[in-house]
Amino acid sequence: MDLLKHVFGKKETQVNVEVNTKESDFVKCPKCGQILDKQRVVNLKYVCYKCGSYFRVKTSNRIRMIADNGTFTPLFEGLPNSNPLDFEGYEEKIKEAREKTGLDEALTVGKCQIYGEDAIIGICDSRFLMSSMGHVVGEKLTLAIEKAIEERLPVFVFCCSGGARMQEGIVSLMQMAKTSAAISRMAEEGLLYSTILTDPTTGGVTASFAMLGDVILAEPKALVGFAGPRVIRQTIGQELPEGFQTSEFVLEHGFVDAVVERKDLKKTLYFLIKSHKCKEGNYADFDEANSMYRISEIVNERYHKAKPKTAWEKVREVRQAYRPQGADYIEHIFDVFLEAHGDRAFRDDPSIIGGIGFIGNQPITVISEDKGKTPTDFQKKNFGMPMPEGYRKALRLMKQAEKFNRPIVCFVNTPGAYPGMDAEERGMGESIARNLLEMAKLTVPVLCILVGEGGSGGALATAVGNEVWMLENATYAILSPEGFASILWKDSNRAEEASEVMKITADDLKALNVIEKIIPEFGGADDVTKVDISHYMKKEICTFLEKYTGFTKEQIKAERLNRFRAF
Repeated sequence: MDLLKHVFGKKETQVNVEVNTKESDFVKCPKCGQILDKQRVVNLKYVCYKCGSYFRVKTSNRIRMIADNGTFTPLFEGLPNSNPLDFEGYEEKIKEAREKTGLDEALTVGKCQIYGEDAIIGICDSRFLMSSMGHVVGEKLTLAIEKAIEERLPVFVFCCSGGARMQEGIVSLMQMAKTSAAISRMAEEGLLYSTILTDPTTGGVTASFAMLGDVILAEPKALVGFAGPRVIRQTIGQELPEGFQTSEFVLEHGFVDAVVERKDLKKTLYFLIKSHKCKEGNYADFDEANSMYRISEIVNERYHKAKPKTAWEKVREVRQAYRPQGADYIEHIFDVFLEAHGDRAFRDDPSIIGGIGFIGNQPITVISEDKGKTPTDFQKKNFGMPMPEGYRKALRLMKQAEKFNRPIVCFVNTPGAYPGMDAEERGMGESIARNLLEMAKLTVPVLCILVGEGGSGGALATAVGNEVWMLENATYAILSPEGFASILWKDSNRAEEASEVMKITADDLKALNVIEKIIPEFGGADDVTKVDISHYMKKEICTFLEKYTGFTKEQIKAERLNRFRAF
């Protein structure tokens, strides 16, 4: 973990790029039109220091920004090109592009190291026929993926393209299927394939290898879409609104994991390499220091003065805005955490946080409901009530964890699934049912911790674990006490009475064998105790993971199935 913390804790070094002194020492920003000092732009990784817009980057400079110095070795250069349609002037265009760019094709692939970790990278260059995908581009990417499979290496592709290469017609179209088939073989091998969408990524590249990454990143403000603005305008006469088809737009709509600034890209790729290298049967790659715990003096004093709460007091307690949420515990449990976004189908639901965290050298997929902290957040996150796309995002990340042998920790805190009309239109019942089905079958350890409210099927949708724990004042119920009293007694005013009858507290559920462990709150979860609660949970999580070291996938799944079969 020392190296991971070191990389994420330091400032990225400047790119050592020699500026040609025979050319102008100034460059014009393509976005704001300002005349800029060229060396300063280079040192900022080709970002305008006036407006923050990104210059398009040629292949050699992209290599310098990503690969460790002197480690890049190009692969599959000099593949024979052809003119399958006998398109007039195509050979001349290829020749001109080669002379202009010094490249043999629009895609360069090679092997390199990223902070000492081996990887295969591919870089699309817009200067070469707008980085359109012809048969050589498809062949180079396919060969690179096959090389990665042979050597058990991750693949990162920097996408930039106008789409399919028109001069090659249907042959170009076939490259979409060919590269997608290669990526499917890589998936079967359990290897990481990741893409970085840069400006522009459109057409057949978007509809194939660009959007098939296990992890999809994008540079800020990049144009990302299938049909570009000009095609849409000329085909159906539709004008696109400002901000449509940007990286930020596709992030909001659930199609990319993160928008990453160029200065952070190399560190992020290193993080992805480390977090996707888990060995089957090893779930405890951390040292003893990570599992040590000592309660602070002030919290210890509060702990001994605390009085037991009634069920109704606990119900009211977990609904308080000041009570720590999953995000608060994630901050103090995990040494590093990188959030991932989107269900890859409709939207990124902010009421569910998901991503990868590290304890020591052990990567863990983390899922958590999130209610928000401010009135604006409450509205944005539906007070922690997920939409169907939130559950689908959680399931996508959990299935990815299974693929790469990462254990899963879920922090549960929701009054229930969102009950609105739009949620029904998007299949709320199906999304919850699908999570229950798929979580039951997961072949990695799953730990679920109720840190606040656990409301109905909306909570169960992320709580099908090998073990389920509760904080001592958390609640877990078939529905709210108000709803229970209203349905059974036709009187919602009897909610306090219902909370006692329903047996919804941690003590009740431990006695019913619904949960395995109660996490102490040391007098009540708040800003004073959240660090101690986090450290206690961290110690217990380490113990939980150690238990599964040496287990087979089938043993892990069978234990979970047997757990729920017993109810």
